[in-house]
Amino acid sequence: MSFSLGIVGAGQFSGQFATLFQAHPGVSDIYVTDLLPERAEQLAAAQGLAGTFPSYEAMLESKAVDAVAIFTQRWTHGPLVLQGLNAGKHVYSAVPMAISTEEIAAIIEAVRATGLTYMMGETSQYNPATVHARDQIAEGAFGRLFYAEGDYVHDMDLGFYEAYQYSGGENWKATASYPPLLYPTHSVGGVLGAWQTHAVSVSAVGVKDDRGDGVFDREISQFGNDFSNATALFEVAGGGSFRTNEFRRVGYPSHIRESRFRFFGTDASMEQLATVSFWQDKEGVKDITELLEPKPTLAPDDPSLEHIAPALRAAFTSGSAPVHDRSRLPREFDHLHNGHEGSHHFLVDDFVTAVNTRTLPSVNAWVAARYTLPGIVAHESALQGGVRLDIPDFGDAPEA
Repeated sequence: MSFSLGIVGAGQFSGQFATLFQAHPGVSDIYVTDLLPERAEQLAAAQGLAGTFPSYEAMLESKAVDAVAIFTQRWTHGPLVLQGLNAGKHVYSAVPMAISTEEIAAIIEAVRATGLTYMMGETSQYNPATVHARDQIAEGAFGRLFYAEGDYVHDMDLGFYEAYQYSGGENWKATASYPPLLYPTHSVGGVLGAWQTHAVSVSAVGVKDDRGDGVFDREISQFGNDFSNATALFEVAGGGSFRTNEFRRVGYPSHIRESRFRFFGTDASMEQLATVSFWQDKEGVKDITELLEPKPTLAPDDPSLEHIAPALRAAFTSGSAPVHDRSRLPREFDHLHNGHEGSHHFLVDDFVTAVNTRTLPSVNAWVAARYTLPGIVAHESALQGGVRLDIPDFGDAPEA
C-alpha cells in the first residue's frame, strides 16, 4: 500500500525530507510546488520527482496527490493545513501547528470531521533525551516526576540570519522578528513528549531586544514583536511544573546542541548541557552522554548542503543515537542522511505508517495542540507583563 505526496515549499528543509519520503516504500509519486517556481523545478530535477504544480491550489485540486507535506514559513502553517484537509488530503506539517487558538481548534475539527491524517513533524518527539526520559518514565525510574525544563537556545548569529534572508527576501527583517514563544514546540514537545501530561496555566517573561539592527524591532516586525528571548513557567495537570526558554540572543553553541532537557523526580533526575548528559539518583551520578549522542550521517561540506549556513548544517546531518530503536524503520533508510538528532527518519515513517494504516501518528492533532498552544498563551502572558493565564485544552486524541 502506498500514497502520492505533494511537497509544499521547496526551501532548505523540504529537499532533505523529499529524499526520505521518496525512499520510503509506503510513498509513490512525489510532486512539489513553491511560490518561487524555479525552486520547485530545481528540487524536482535534482531528486527526480514526479513533477511540479504551479500553485498549492492546483496541487490540492489534483487527483494525482493523496497527501501534502507543508514546509513553508512558520506563521502560514495553520491556513495551509486547513486548506489541505478541506480538500481531502492527508497533511504533514512542519512546526508549529499554528499561531492562534482559533487555527488550532479549526484543524482539530477538520481532522475530526474528515477522518484524514494530520501530523506535526516535531523533532523533539525523537530527541535522544526525550526518548530516554520517556523510557525511564515508563519504567518508573524517576519516581514521581514533578518538574522538567526544556530549552531551545538558538542564537540568531548562528545561521538564522542567513535562513531568514533565504526565505524572507527583501523584507526578511520583518519576518526574522518572529516571536520566540510562538515557536515553542521544540522545548515544550521535548518535555511533554516524555511526560504524559499537559500544561494548564503559564506565566511568561519576554526580554526586549537591544541589538538595534532592525531585527526584533517593533516598527519593522510583521508581528509587532521586540522580544528576542523569553522564559515561561507552566503548571501541569496532576501537579508539577515545567519551564521553557526560547532564546535567540544567547552566548551558547547551538550548533552543538540547540535543544536540551532536564527532568526531576522523587527518585532520580536527568540533566543535559551542550556536550554532556547525566543520570542522577540519591546514590550518585552516571554519565549517559554516549547513549544520547547522535552519529553524523552526512559530512557538513556535502554539496547538498551548499545553500545552508554552516552553523545550521548539524540539523540536517545528525543521525541516530544509541538510545534510538531503529528496528521498525524501513531498511531503505539505513544509509540515508538524517537530521535533528536522529528524528527525521522516525517522523517520516510515523506519517507514512499512519496514512497507510489509518492509525493516529505520534504527534497527531491533539498532541500537536498540547505542544503548540502553551507557547501561544505564554506569549500573551509575556505581553501582559507575566500575568498567569489558563491554557485551553482540546483533550486526548480519540480512541482508534
